[in-house]
Amino acid sequence: MKTPHHALPLLLTILLAAAALFHGPIAPPAGYHDFADQKHVFGIPHFADVISNLGFAAVALWGWIKLAPASRHAEIQAGWAGYRLFLIGLFLTALGSSWYHLAPDNASLVWDRLPIALACGGLLAGVRGDVQRRDSRRIAAWLALAAIVSVAWWYYTDLSGQGDLRPYLLLQVLPILLIPLWQWTCQAPAADRLAFGAALALYVVAKFAELNDHEIAAALGVVSGHTLKHLLAGGAAALIVGRLAGRVRAPVSACAGACPPAPPSAMNACR
Repeated sequence: MKTPHHALPLLLTILLAAAALFHGPIAPPAGYHDFADQKHVFGIPHFADVISNLGFAAVALWGWIKLAPASRHAEIQAGWAGYRLFLIGLFLTALGSSWYHLAPDNASLVWDRLPIALACGGLLAGVRGDVQRRDSRRIAAWLALAAIVSVAWWYYTDLSGQGDLRPYLLLQVLPILLIPLWQWTCQAPAADRLAFGAALALYVVAKFAELNDHEIAAALGVVSGHTLKHLLAGGAAALIVGRLAGRVRAPVSACAGACPPAPPSAMNACR
């Protein structure tokens, strides 16, 4: 039977969506494409901002190697469709963000933001399926569509004169808030909460670094805020993949692919 606190994730999502609706359009900051990293190395412009995306590809490939063969393991089977979307989005982020930083403009920014939105949607779907022991394929498909729409909406409104980032930003904020709530209400293992919580906190620090690109470059000298954002966000993804990989290290049981979900008594509170 549901208790009031199990409705918190849905209530929070509705409140955030309503707040975004009533707030009005959120335009990108002026001079967004003016990054602190202006170095050309080996003929590559904005070298550090471009190369630092390799971390996303490395984590995505590591995750795929570790998790795809164990996709029917009882520990990740329910959330696999979401985690698969997360890994695909992560790998495409490496490609899209590298492409964007070679020559930053709004047209190439689409291919930077779209994979990020897909990764956020995938992570949401994966964790929700995980904690509720319910197949995440349907919600992963809907969140993938939401990711595409969020970026398309920003680009369409940008062409119309004022870019509106509300749907895109909402999709980035929701994992930070909903994942800890889901894991709390559904009593996820402490190790999951710790790993995912640390990853989300690291991603918040990464966003802070992104917003203070020039200030961090001036203070540190050797690295800009945006480059640091890539490194921190890659580290956050690595924490998540590392935790999931740790959960599937045990061999898959004899049911191999037909493992039953958790008993209803374990799931009722989270449905």
